Amino acid sequence: MRLILILICGASTASPLLAVEAATPDATTTPEIVVTGLPIAKGDTAYDIVSLGHDQLTTSASSRIEDVLRDVAGFQQYRRTDSRTANPTSQGATLRSLGGNASSRALVTLDGAPVADPFAGYIPWFALAPERLGNVRVTRGAGAGAFGSGALAGTIELNSADPATLPGLQAEVDYGSRNSVTASAVGSTKVGTGAVTVFGRYDRGDGYVIIPENQAGPADIPARYAQGSIGFNASIPVADDTKLLVDALGFDDNRVRGVAGNTSNSRGVDTSVRLLGTGHWQWQALAYLQAQSFANEVVALDAARKVATPSLDQYNTPATGFGGKLELRPPVGHGIELRLGVDLRDDTGQTEERSRYQVGAYTRLRQGGGHNQVAGGYAEVSATPIGDVTLTAGGRIDHWRIAGGFLHEIDAQTFATTINERPADRDGWEPTGRGGIAWDVVDGVKLRAAAYLGYRLPTLNELYRPFRVGADATASNNALGLERLKGAEVGVDFHPSSAIRLGVTAFTNRLEGAIGNVTAGVGPGTYPEVGFVAAGGIYRVRRNLDAIIAQGIEAEAHLTEGAWRLDASYAYTHARVRGSGLAAALNGLPPALTPANQASATLGWVPYRNALIAVTGRYSGSQNEDDLGTRHLTDATTLDAVVEVPVARGIAVTLRGENLTDTLIESGMSTTGIIDRGTPRTLTIGVRFSR
Repeated sequence: MRLILILICGASTASPLLAVEAATPDATTTPEIVVTGLPIAKGDTAYDIVSLGHDQLTTSASSRIEDVLRDVAGFQQYRRTDSRTANPTSQGATLRSLGGNASSRALVTLDGAPVADPFAGYIPWFALAPERLGNVRVTRGAGAGAFGSGALAGTIELNSADPATLPGLQAEVDYGSRNSVTASAVGSTKVGTGAVTVFGRYDRGDGYVIIPENQAGPADIPARYAQGSIGFNASIPVADDTKLLVDALGFDDNRVRGVAGNTSNSRGVDTSVRLLGTGHWQWQALAYLQAQSFANEVVALDAARKVATPSLDQYNTPATGFGGKLELRPPVGHGIELRLGVDLRDDTGQTEERSRYQVGAYTRLRQGGGHNQVAGGYAEVSATPIGDVTLTAGGRIDHWRIAGGFLHEIDAQTFATTINERPADRDGWEPTGRGGIAWDVVDGVKLRAAAYLGYRLPTLNELYRPFRVGADATASNNALGLERLKGAEVGVDFHPSSAIRLGVTAFTNRLEGAIGNVTAGVGPGTYPEVGFVAAGGIYRVRRNLDAIIAQGIEAEAHLTEGAWRLDASYAYTHARVRGSGLAAALNGLPPALTPANQASATLGWVPYRNALIAVTGRYSGSQNEDDLGTRHLTDATTLDAVVEVPVARGIAVTLRGENLTDTLIESGMSTTGIIDRGTPRTLTIGVRFSR
């Protein structure tokens, strides 16, 4: 069996970032692939898309999918921490520096169904075990057309693996720094022309102290975590050209974020059912249901970081999302592809909290939530009027509705109402679209250009939930409007041989109505929704900014020589806020927590059969921590490594190292200058069994 290492760090082509490709023992036999989706759309060649293979997803130093995605140029989360230590609500996903708050501006799907929490819009990354995935497709740029309102900055499509990708059984146990343990198992088998895969994963660790040693106090403790997920997917033949695809995922996550009393719990069940038709008329019908909940306790520390006082008990945040999609691809002629579809997304949720801890007890009881719904239809046509030119264009129309919203607070002792906000329901129509052209100039050289319109509804969390972080407090805003994006890009892909691949994309985006947390006052003082803000604290309100304008370039290079492979990516984005009125002070500033420069490079070597050595360096530029740019986070350069050594048939030992140089990764900073840090040096050894 020959192994070929492919390491691509952020691409604009459909190649995996890190794939270990194995030839089958019988070179004359082609494994039967279980079809789990419609073919890739013809028009996709005009857009900036990167595809990550199964082996890339399972050979990262952290063994976490959000860290794999960090090698895709332009991918960003709100904080520089992963799902072991971050507050879950900070873990949205965005692309091309269109951040500025923690909600997802990129649509993340699993087998076609959205995975973001229906209330707050964060992604439960810990539940998306890389070892059960077949591939990931990242489309940078608004995915109007077939993807709808959530794909403002692009789409991240996670697809389950089938038996042609997975071994019949694979299990792995890892042990590492700070008593971390990861145990996972995946079993997959074909059943006639169908297939069944079951999987499970458990992670736990004592964690690290998230405050640097020179700032930590007696109350600071390691950030412990315990996480698990379990599920299955099945492909069931219904007719010769029709299959039923069923997915189910259950998960539970518990974190203690660096101080006793700072805890969070996320749990949920996501299910989806698809009917897939692959005959002359291609079609698919999808229905999905999400039932998730979130709980969060927060404490405040004194200046000496000795005494922790309860600040908030968000004891229950139930949320439900459901929806579906129907897409039809009728045969319309040679060289032409037509996609027609309708879809629905319905989110309902509310937060239930105790707040304002005084004289040994919480003095306020608060609830807030509502109902968001989007229903739409789309049409997209792609054609090759000339053999080396592909044209694509599409449009969609959505009807959105924001309804049933409320924020209600009472005094816990007198039961008197202290806040009672019940905004009127509202709705509207939103047209969007996209179009592009790809031209294969000569063999190995492609030029492409695209333009697009996209939008996003504010989340229920942004509309109805005020929150606190340390001494700072942020009010919700039930009058928030939609975010709307206008964008365009041009790119060139150069692939003269299998040993060389180069790509460059330049883009410009204008995000109008971008939702940001805008400073509206400083403590000490009493403010609407949040109450008293102490001295040194900041009072902010969620508002629609005039715009965020982001312009930049994404570049990649991939070179192969024998058993060696070098791959690199770089993204530069000049992002600036346009603000007026109450947000005038933000005008001309970069959005909060948005670096201008991001880079990644991986050097890989296959010394002998089934062995792998890979080293990855990443750079994240400096960024403003807050909206006014008064606090700055320094840049960070990290080094990771992975070594896989076969020791017997079907058994391999894996060695992983994260942040080998033990760089201080500044993930956040309080008003008093206390730093929240990302993952320090972490070493892991594991044993993998597969057959």
